[in-house]
Amino acid sequence: MNALTWLTSRTAQLSSAQQQRLEQLPVAASLDTTALNQQRMVVVDLETSGLDVKRDELLSIGAVVIENGAIDLAQQFECTLLRENHKVSASVLIHGLAPSAIAAGTEPADALLDFMEFLGSSPLLAFHARFDQRMLSRALKQSLGYRLQHSFFDVADLAPLLCPDASLERAGLDDWIRHFGLQVQQRHNASADALVTAELGLIMLSKARQQQLDSLLALQQRLNQWSRRPRKHSF
Repeated sequence: MNALTWLTSRTAQLSSAQQQRLEQLPVAASLDTTALNQQRMVVVDLETSGLDVKRDELLSIGAVVIENGAIDLAQQFECTLLRENHKVSASVLIHGLAPSAIAAGTEPADALLDFMEFLGSSPLLAFHARFDQRMLSRALKQSLGYRLQHSFFDVADLAPLLCPDASLERAGLDDWIRHFGLQVQQRHNASADALVTAELGLIMLSKARQQQLDSLLALQQRLNQWSRRPRKHSF
């Protein structure tokens, strides 16, 4: 059995077909010196029932691939998860997922297996990635017994690091969209948000190369240094 799926028997009841798919998932790739314009990354955005990472549920996943220095529109993923007894909350005004869409969604184990097969061994990119990472990790553990170990990069960290002149260190996605003059079809739609995040990601990767950071390993090392820098305090 794949070492990353050892929790399965404890936390999830899977069919034999689902178990076989789970065991065939590739191991997450380690960060290395692969040139950025040759790196495959999966840009992901999640819609959830709320912002509580311990209680709220993952409702939909949107993802697109950056590969060979471009967004590959032939590699896109979109899925709404079936959630039984889902209760409508104020979050529907944000994500726009009607109860009928959730009731017609894909069974969670299959939806998550589909996504992990799409992801493969690639690292992930998201905006405010810590939330997406925690929500996705929890959903995978609950439905598949799978422990997510893929690397996550956060555009919300990369942008102020690589674009210091923008003076937008604590900015949101909409702020960076406006700063670079990007267009988004529909905010708070997982696929549309993943696509505009991918556009921002391409800009960040270009700026990283300009600053002699030509691999995800080098970029992670610079991020680690940047996060430990002394912060200016205003009084």
